[in-house]
Amino acid sequence: MKVKFGIIKERKTPPDRRVVLSPLACQKIISTFEDADIIVEPSDIRTFSNEEYVEKDIKVASKMKECDVLLGVKEVPIKSLIPNKKFFFFSHTIKKQPYNRKLLQAILKKNIEMYDHEVITNQKEQRLVAFGRYAGIVGAYNGFRAYGLKFKLYKLPKAQTLTDQQALIAELKNIKLPNIKILLTGKGRVGNGAKEMLDAMGLQQVSVKEYLDLDFKKPVCCQIDVSDYNKRKDGTRGTMSDFFENPKEYESTFFRFARVTDFYIAGHFYGDGAPYLFTREDAKHPDFKIQVVADISCDIDGPVATTIRASTIEKPIYGYNPQKEEEANYRNKSSIAVMAVDNLPAELPRDASNGFGDAFVKNVIPAFFNNDKDGILERARMTKNGKLTKRYSYLNDYVKG
Repeated sequence: MKVKFGIIKERKTPPDRRVVLSPLACQKIISTFEDADIIVEPSDIRTFSNEEYVEKDIKVASKMKECDVLLGVKEVPIKSLIPNKKFFFFSHTIKKQPYNRKLLQAILKKNIEMYDHEVITNQKEQRLVAFGRYAGIVGAYNGFRAYGLKFKLYKLPKAQTLTDQQALIAELKNIKLPNIKILLTGKGRVGNGAKEMLDAMGLQQVSVKEYLDLDFKKPVCCQIDVSDYNKRKDGTRGTMSDFFENPKEYESTFFRFARVTDFYIAGHFYGDGAPYLFTREDAKHPDFKIQVVADISCDIDGPVATTIRASTIEKPIYGYNPQKEEEANYRNKSSIAVMAVDNLPAELPRDASNGFGDAFVKNVIPAFFNNDKDGILERARMTKNGKLTKRYSYLNDYVKG
């Protein structure tokens, strides 16, 4: 069966320069699947120019109505939804986000078959396409930039002005840090993306015991996971699987790290019911040492208490006064500097698009031509024939408002 894919222009404000498929990814699809065709909607903001697609013999035209499957990154404005089509994008509705209720209502009304990138998973429910690694890469860089600005030690250019990850690394290698302790939470895509940057800088990684107990004559870092900063309330030995199954049976032990950490990078996944890493009361404690937080996870008023709002690419840093529990100038001695940009991969659009596209070509595109033998499309399909699919029927009340 022939399938015509359309790469739509990103229309959300502020504009996002990322794209699901790069020119090279498009070329790979067409050369691999003889029944695949691709049309790229013209865009003046996309990180890859129209000409770059044309150079790879990919058609660029305003003909999205001729396509069967439309591929985007961010939410599509309601007025730009084309009825009776298959759409792929991050809808930000699966957690019943109030601000996108009308979008999901419109998708149903227009008989659109909606596939959300966030729920494209394998049979073990592991995500197959994501920008998380790039959030970690940019988030770590932005954190070091915030540290330099807070203490007037050095000035790094904004990530969005640099071409790729290697350019970010080159800048970080030029900075001189004091003897600080840098903590990184998370060992998934985001955490490991951030770790790539720490490794590239040549920072010494130390064990949890060394980090907590020893002083060093140079900057060091420590990467920890949930079992390092949580313990069971009943005193029995916890496990990673038990934590994810019974998060309410655990309490945070993060404060022991907060006593010795200067710069904290939050790259963990936070699940419902899990204990907060640190609270506003913790941040008030005289022994709380953290002065800069790069919150890549960016859960507002959540597990990282200093994150009271998301920041923007334009203005990525704000200050949090722990005693007053309010925003303040991040350069104030009494303030903790917070970097909490919630769309970090957009600052590295070319690298992020290449990585995302590689995963999409490998994991999603074949499903259109092999009868979806692994259930990839079935699991990600949120709507069909104007109704929520069984897997997403939990959103019925949300849709009804």
